[in-house]
Amino acid sequence: MLVSRCLVACLSLLALSSVAAADEPPKHDIVVYGATSGGVTAAVQAAKLGRSVVIIEPGKHVGGLTSGGLGATDIGNKGAIGGMSREFYRRIRKHYSAADTWSQETFDEYVARKKGRFDPNEDTMWTFEPRVAERIFREMLEEVSVPIIFGERLDLKNGVKKQGNRITSITMESGRTFTAKVFIDATYEGDLLAKAGVKYHVGREANAVYDETLNGAYYNNKNHQFKVKVDPYLKPGDPTSGLLPGVHDGPPGEAGAGDHRVQAYNFRMCLTDAPENRVPFPKPAGYDPLRYELALRTILAGQWDGLGAPQGMPNRKTDTNNNGAFSSDNIGMNYDYPDGDYATREKIWNEHIQYQQGWCYFLANDPRVPEKIREQCARWGLSKDEFVDTHHWPNQLYVREARRMIGAYVMTEHNCRGTVKVDDSVGLAAYTMDSHNVQRYVKDGFAMNEGNVEVGGFSPYAISYKSLLPQQTECGNLLVPVCLSASHIAYGSIRMEPVFMVLGQSVATAASLAIESNSDVQQVDYAKLRERLLADQQILEWTGPKKVSGAAATSLPGVVVDDSQAEFIGEWTVGATIPGYVGQGYRHDHDLNKGRLRAVFTLPIKTAGKYEVRVSYPVQSNRATNVPVTVAAADGEHRYTVNQKKAPEIDGLFHKLDVLSFDATTPATVTIETTGTDGHVVVDAVQLIPAK
Repeated sequence: MLVSRCLVACLSLLALSSVAAADEPPKHDIVVYGATSGGVTAAVQAAKLGRSVVIIEPGKHVGGLTSGGLGATDIGNKGAIGGMSREFYRRIRKHYSAADTWSQETFDEYVARKKGRFDPNEDTMWTFEPRVAERIFREMLEEVSVPIIFGERLDLKNGVKKQGNRITSITMESGRTFTAKVFIDATYEGDLLAKAGVKYHVGREANAVYDETLNGAYYNNKNHQFKVKVDPYLKPGDPTSGLLPGVHDGPPGEAGAGDHRVQAYNFRMCLTDAPENRVPFPKPAGYDPLRYELALRTILAGQWDGLGAPQGMPNRKTDTNNNGAFSSDNIGMNYDYPDGDYATREKIWNEHIQYQQGWCYFLANDPRVPEKIREQCARWGLSKDEFVDTHHWPNQLYVREARRMIGAYVMTEHNCRGTVKVDDSVGLAAYTMDSHNVQRYVKDGFAMNEGNVEVGGFSPYAISYKSLLPQQTECGNLLVPVCLSASHIAYGSIRMEPVFMVLGQSVATAASLAIESNSDVQQVDYAKLRERLLADQQILEWTGPKKVSGAAATSLPGVVVDDSQAEFIGEWTVGATIPGYVGQGYRHDHDLNKGRLRAVFTLPIKTAGKYEVRVSYPVQSNRATNVPVTVAAADGEHRYTVNQKKAPEIDGLFHKLDVLSFDATTPATVTIETTGTDGHVVVDAVQLIPAK
């Protein structure tokens, strides 16, 4: 009996202790989960506003992808970036102004290597080495004494406690618990928002959901596509033998239809060709050359897209991204990642390492790869002074898209194009609506990729504060600057690291105002939020030059084929900054890879006869004066040279090549090449007008 009474007494004391703990004020004003670039700026801003804040980071590094390999900053228009985000890029520029930061080349040599794509007179710098980015992020956190707790992951089963619509605490797998007045989910995956009961979406919505044109299955882009016929079967020509690794079985889906598919992930590799700093590509455990058989067949069929798309970083390094039909994107192998548990994600993460390391090793070493290509690839390797704790391999997988919150407002294609504007801006986005491929399938017996979208041509646009908020009934003290509320295609424009930094700073300011007024984040006075954001040099409206929309192809006479319908060989860049084009934009060669790029327009001829052949290009002073154009007509090929420095004479849009005869039985094409050209080559549209 005595033991029972003692036990009851002890249990009573424990119960009282639990009640007392529940009544204690939160230990922090703000908890930031995830030390991505957006998480860092959120925490720094909170500290600057006098709030007690802590960052909880599941990994061992800060900066997310910005310090994880993406040194070639994607933004679209630098003028759209303000606040602390712009301050980060000013610090990058200041770092590289010191002579002792240049170990493999001089600053002047780097400027020359960038071939006019870097302005040394700017006070910002948007290309950098990963280790430099992380150092600057750590300095920013240290300056305002933000504590960071590394190696702690949210308990995915019981990690979020709520009272009503508010999170009271979050608990890690280790058992550590954190309390706060406001929480910020700054992760790429959105675990905190999901476990807090906030609605979200994974995959692509159908176009019909938000009345869009670029969502769902998409087949209209010729970039990152097979330009040659490549057999996808284990035994060539035999479908019963099975498919090669990386090719998916089943139908790809109807155009515009929604699905569960997620755009491909990869690692942004920091490579170097400096011998003393180069580590040869490792042969990963479990390496299987069959995984790259499709790539080999593509190369042997005549399509070589390079090791990747390398952008020059300081000290003879690169940020090497995916490029072409078969590259570093591990297409279709990430569908289970967004909603996966930690074991599932780790398996996918490691499989991506194995795939991409194996891809590099294969190209540099497999004797079946043409010797010239092997030599070209073996010249590169991992950078010895980068990612030293992960064997020089990037420590951050490029999770381009995972969960996307369905919040108080959903950003869509209409916001990107500027046809719908918001009145509660917390920052701007400016990048092309961009999606990498989501699947590799079989069409007519050959391999095809699907899902690549690259549509720009619009001015910077405002991001709604409400798109960073859950529905108030779901959660009143959570802000989401990374897995924000946007459709798949709108997220493809917003999801850039400088924008995440902008939004991180903005949500921290909103969190502080919510704490000050003792309100839910949905009840923050936007006028006060706006006033503070402007005081912190955030840019909330675009006042610069407005991009002029292109002429609609359907509004023009005759037969018009836009660049979006052409076949492109090699890696062309999408542009829309110079007016005087058809459709949503144009392509240009960046004055690079001369002789390797070609654009082919196939002309639908229904009525035989003579037609005036015209080509469109937006004129500018850096254009080539000697662009080769070949027209295949009924009587054979006709060759021309176009001076793209000279403005088109027909409505400032089209240049007349010739009057030629065409019939419906002979294939009619217009091919534009870059061989021997003396400047930027631009490809826009081709027009056929019946000759009088």
